[in-house]
Amino acid sequence: MNAPTRIFVPGDTSACSVRANEVASAIAAHCALQDIPVTVVRTGSRGAAWLEPLIEVDAPNGRYGFANVQPEDIPGLFAGGVPSPDHERCIGIVADHPWFAQQHRLTFRRAGIIDPLSLSDYRALGGLVGLTRALSLSRELIVHDVTSSGLRGRGGAAFPAGIKWNTVRQAPGATKYVVCNADEGDSGTFADRLLIESDPFQLIEGMIIAGLAVGASRGIVYLRSEYPLAIRTFERALDVAYEAGLLGPSVLDSAHHFDIALRTGAGAYICGEETALLESLEGKRGVVRAKPPLPALSGLFGCPTVINNVLTLAAVSDVVAMTGREYAALGHGRSTGTMPFQLGGNVARGGLVEFPFGVSLRTLLDDVGGGTLSGRPMHAVQVGGPLGAYLPRTQWDTPLTYEHLAELGAMLGHGGIVVFDDTVDMAEQAQFAMEFCAHESCGKCTPCRIGSTRGVEVITRLRRGESPRAQWELLEELCETMELGSLCAMGGLTPMPVRSVMKHFPSALLSSPSRTSTGAEG
Repeated sequence: MNAPTRIFVPGDTSACSVRANEVASAIAAHCALQDIPVTVVRTGSRGAAWLEPLIEVDAPNGRYGFANVQPEDIPGLFAGGVPSPDHERCIGIVADHPWFAQQHRLTFRRAGIIDPLSLSDYRALGGLVGLTRALSLSRELIVHDVTSSGLRGRGGAAFPAGIKWNTVRQAPGATKYVVCNADEGDSGTFADRLLIESDPFQLIEGMIIAGLAVGASRGIVYLRSEYPLAIRTFERALDVAYEAGLLGPSVLDSAHHFDIALRTGAGAYICGEETALLESLEGKRGVVRAKPPLPALSGLFGCPTVINNVLTLAAVSDVVAMTGREYAALGHGRSTGTMPFQLGGNVARGGLVEFPFGVSLRTLLDDVGGGTLSGRPMHAVQVGGPLGAYLPRTQWDTPLTYEHLAELGAMLGHGGIVVFDDTVDMAEQAQFAMEFCAHESCGKCTPCRIGSTRGVEVITRLRRGESPRAQWELLEELCETMELGSLCAMGGLTPMPVRSVMKHFPSALLSSPSRTSTGAEG
């Protein structure tokens, strides 16, 4: 008797929001009733949000994909038994589809392919190679690998991970921590969530390697409460890791001890800032700390602490498995390796894609994203979250690297890319940046707390046409004060989207209330 055909159904938050759970149940029920031998495997997601739910059918030459399947489609899809590649919903072999084939998947190479809670699946596709190698290296050599790779923080600050790790490694202290910042709050970003829901052992592996490198035996993942499925998935992954001896007093039967605990935030955007996150973990109100001291020297409970984003720690397993030099060969200049970009907003083919640094924004917008979902011309693209700059079409050929974007007065941030068509009100977007800051500020410093509130008032007067020259000059001065005087990046970066609108879309702010942006700027 032939083995049952495996049917892969995504189980991440995005897929479940468009009824993937109901699709999985419908497949199981229909096939049982019709005596069709199948095994339904729940995976994470490959990140192609525009194709979800993307059902995959195992075949000798690869997996065939069937896009946008709904529960009511199941009887017709399985009418002749296992779905045929000739079916109208079939997109062919998933790995060969142009949307996937043009990418260079490294961090997300297992996402959507494996059962996220199967450690054997993880091992079979290259998991634990980096950790196994790290267990044979000294702390100095692990840190050297990470430093030579050029790996920089993927959470937005882009600080070299190796320098941070070496500081913690050399810092005195009997207790050290590895803290993973999974408080993913930027609009248009979902890479942290997708990795935790699709490949959680990669994060666990990276955190253990970090612990080995700096001499820490305790790790904490700070995960936002708005991700209930990610929380449940990671809790179960931790249980599996402890049962398998990946975590605990003897990591993979070695002399090294490492524990990981999960903590959830309460929804404060400011707790994505590393020192506010530490305050929250210590049971205090999430308020930014003054620096110095740096967390690397005096972090959680006053102990030396590595704080890295999910994507940074996940990349570490590949860095050590490949060696730092090989990883550094990917990318462009000082922006090394690959970056998971998240395409959102008014885009036809949204989702997560992974490319080496240096790919142009236009390639992602046109070749990958396929233009706007509305079919109207693109007008502006915000890169780097709610505090990132709005880029006009004249800048879309820019290579996506930290350095190239900095030259434009922009930032890459967490890799979020949000698309707007020519119906967008850019003045409203500028005002939103100040409103967002006023709402999310921790309130500790005056430039952020008061400056953002005054910023909303100034932009409101500009939009009404009240003394435009005076208000424009006042807004410029206010942006400079916030940028130079704020205690953290919350207030310091809020002027970035405002200034980009002032520079590239000035008529939107200076138009009378009866006029709208024509889309001719930029």
